Amino acid sequence: MRAQATEFLRALRRHRESGAGTGTQSGPGASGPGRTAPPADDVDAVRALRRAARRISGTLHTFQPLLDAAWAEEMRPELAWLSGTLAMEHAYASRLERLLQALHRLSGSSAFPAPRPADRTAGATATTTTTATTAATATTAATATTAAAATPVGGPAPARPASPDRGSLTVGAAKAGALLDRQLTLARTRAHSTALQALGSSRFHAVADKIALLASEVPLRAPGRPDRAAAPTPEATPSLDLRPLAAAAEERLTDAVTALPLVAAGSPYNAQALVHGLSPDPAPHPQDAPWHQVRLLLRLHRYALEALAGAGAGNDGNTGNAVNTVDVRLLAAGEALDRHRDASEAAAAAAQAARTPRIAPATAYALGVLHADQRHEVEAARYAFQHCWRKEPIRLP
Repeated sequence: MRAQATEFLRALRRHRESGAGTGTQSGPGASGPGRTAPPADDVDAVRALRRAARRISGTLHTFQPLLDAAWAEEMRPELAWLSGTLAMEHAYASRLERLLQALHRLSGSSAFPAPRPADRTAGATATTTTTATTAATATTAATATTAAAATPVGGPAPARPASPDRGSLTVGAAKAGALLDRQLTLARTRAHSTALQALGSSRFHAVADKIALLASEVPLRAPGRPDRAAAPTPEATPSLDLRPLAAAAEERLTDAVTALPLVAAGSPYNAQALVHGLSPDPAPHPQDAPWHQVRLLLRLHRYALEALAGAGAGNDGNTGNAVNTVDVRLLAAGEALDRHRDASEAAAAAAQAARTPRIAPATAYALGVLHADQRHEVEAARYAFQHCWRKEPIRLP
């Protein structure tokens, strides 16, 4: 926890030194007077802030019985709020990129559009209508501008030119891409504004102050006094046994995986991918919730193993060497569940766009095909997860 707190403070210092949003416009591409594009280091700093906050929160969740109860209960929701707020902008950008790439793949384009970096900015203006029913050619619809400027945390970036390859799409696919671009860029703009407000709020500074104290002292629970914090002493810290709590985290993961329909997921093609596909409920797909829960539990299990490795590193025995390994199976399973989450959210975004009133039938059809494609990507991720999970663990030094 002290190491992650140090990483958080280091990322916070990089973010402040980058001077986010304080530069001046120095050339074309800046989206407003008195501003300039943020350095890439600031984007990395925000990502590091989010990663450190997530790891500290996960450690608190697993090893909370060893920590001061009041302090842990106060820190966990604050860290979850911070990591969730900072993650939204990147999530919308990645979702849009994934959907546009899928549109080109499904359309049989000869060349995919060049991937847009996470710190890109969409076009500055657009019409405020949400319909795409006007008669237009595919090229005209494909170059429609977006509804608002979307910039990464830290300031605006040069405007993104329209993809030259979008003109090769059909009318429906081009209009579907323009509609998704408008909706997700607007959502990203709002997430960007929310993240900026969060980083400048007193709530964030209070969390940063507590993490600064955590970097030097972990508030452990005093023996015999469960409601009071006690500073760790050289004699008390090595006596903490993290293994029972880490084993409990692994057991929760195992139980959650056992409840998954791995037999159905073992089929390369599963018709359940499209179950509830026409449901009027705009909520996320009901079958995805158990898989998302396994993804969170797998992350907590990995963080617990890292904590055990850190605790064993200072011992003279072989405990540290036994724990400080990389489980290839866990890494592969985590990557599969990450793809599952991304495809599920992308399918939900396509379904939400298809509910836009008064869109052209060709646009609705393209969005339906895109939704089905992403649901099949969900099933492919489930198949990959069960395939690697049932293998014997392989540990590398």
